[in-house]
Amino acid sequence: MQVIPAINCLDLPCVSEKLLKAKSFLPKDGWIHIDVADAKFTYNKTWGNPKELTALFEAHPELEFNTEIHLMVEEPEAVIKDWIAGGAKRILVHLEALIDPRFRKQKFDPDKIIEETVELCRKEGIQLMLSNNPETPIGFLERYLNFFSFFQVLAVRPGLAGQKFLPVAIDKIRFIRHSRRDAIIEVDGGINLETGKLCREAGADVLIAANYIFQAKNPTAAYAELAKI
Repeated sequence: MQVIPAINCLDLPCVSEKLLKAKSFLPKDGWIHIDVADAKFTYNKTWGNPKELTALFEAHPELEFNTEIHLMVEEPEAVIKDWIAGGAKRILVHLEALIDPRFRKQKFDPDKIIEETVELCRKEGIQLMLSNNPETPIGFLERYLNFFSFFQVLAVRPGLAGQKFLPVAIDKIRFIRHSRRDAIIEVDGGINLETGKLCREAGADVLIAANYIFQAKNPTAAYAELAKI
């Protein structure tokens, strides 16, 4: 099971602290997941400055990580280029932010936005992952399964770390795995040894963990425990 530590921070010093802590257990070229919430798509706001992230990695060349950026924001396609310039190797966008009028300032064509976003990342050589909120019905996801090869099942409401795992995620993992045998499925939110095993059994490939790793007395051991699932 691939395990990716998640960074959910209010400011750059917090991001820096966790990245440096991750160096003790992440392999070279391992992945780091960074949450970016805008207080519009989400109820809370987190740190989210691609230029600062670039400067941080330049100041610490020993941090040889790949970064995936979880954009929990309105109109994510408007900021994707900034994060690509900031060094992101994978971008996560929410289905709801792409197709729901509540998160749009003007009229739009959802299919066109998705096609253009997929094409942008393809041209830039960036992996694009589709995420979805727990309350979003599977039927909404089904229509867009063939647009993507990477999927995130969010097992908590978007924004805050430390929430309880919602069992509805298991059905979504099974559905995606049944529909797309070749897909990479990532699960984020409320991950621990128990929920991680449930996700693996349902067909997940990747676990995202924030508090379970970074709030542990021994983050290295916590990371290793999840990786053994």
